[in-house]
Amino acid sequence: MTVETFSSRVGRALAVVWVAIVAAACGGGAGDSRSAQVTLRLGYLTNLTHATALVGVSKGYFARSLGGSARLQSTTFNAGPDEVEALLSGSIDAAYVGPNPAISAFVRSHGEAVRVVAGAASGGAGLVVKPSIASAGQLKGKTLATPQLGNTQDVALRYWLGRQNLSSTTTGGGDVHISPQDNAQTLQTFKAGQIDGAWVPEPWLSRLVIEGGGKVLVDERTLWPNGMFATTLLLVRDDFLRAHPAVVKGLLEGQVAANDFLQKKPSAAQAAADDALAVLTGKKLSSAILAAAWGNLTFSNDPLASSVKTAAQHAHSLGLLPSLPDLHPLFDVALLDQVLAGDHMTTVTVS
Repeated sequence: MTVETFSSRVGRALAVVWVAIVAAACGGGAGDSRSAQVTLRLGYLTNLTHATALVGVSKGYFARSLGGSARLQSTTFNAGPDEVEALLSGSIDAAYVGPNPAISAFVRSHGEAVRVVAGAASGGAGLVVKPSIASAGQLKGKTLATPQLGNTQDVALRYWLGRQNLSSTTTGGGDVHISPQDNAQTLQTFKAGQIDGAWVPEPWLSRLVIEGGGKVLVDERTLWPNGMFATTLLLVRDDFLRAHPAVVKGLLEGQVAANDFLQKKPSAAQAAADDALAVLTGKKLSSAILAAAWGNLTFSNDPLASSVKTAAQHAHSLGLLPSLPDLHPLFDVALLDQVLAGDHMTTVTVS
């Protein structure tokens, strides 16, 4: 072998190696599926109102439906506004979130950043107070808690108080003092007598009643037509939806399967949701709390758009939403309807 021949062969070999390195770096390696795999970063809350996500993640519904198209990475939050910040900053791609934070994200991004691709749950929220409080009038001068300023329960409480001719301010003033705080803290401050009640989602509503000795003054279902209103929505970044529609469809397939499990096998579903919560929070719920909370919830893939639009009107009237936009573009249920039709289920109409 001559020196020239050896050099040329080395050159060709190096060229092949270089091409392989570049292809791998660009995600083009045909034999390496991991290089092209998308990571779907999903956020949700450690509440039973997010049971769709709890069992979707823990029971593998999402992972199975995504298959090899995406790797699921999940993160939990205390309240919706924190999820919105993560969505708008690009830290997560999708989130189970209440309607008011979803509306806020849509408005803040001038209608460009996020889309509601499905509903997940209805109901499961309300106002729990000390047993001595029998009417709205007795709340004057009292302190109530919500999960976070501007979240869905916070808006619901402030709007309801206004309808009772009771004022509240975002700084804790007014006829009724509202103190946004972590749900776990709310249970402790309620037990300690530091607050007089709270408007919270499940399981905290039932925990305040059963563990805290409170009573339900307002079941939010009584404030909505047919008792149905959006509590949890699936919100996706618009750029992710456009870039990876197959991944979002896979997520929706997992959600539909998870909700079907929640609806048809309530006993097993309660146990699964409780197990998932225990992993995330370090504590299991009692069977009494689980049963009470489950009875307040309805799991539905319908985003109940009319209730979301009404929630926007409530937030706007409170000054928590600077403008009242056309929310129709917020909803994109085309992929959901494909999944539902494929499973011979009733599709969703957004008017």
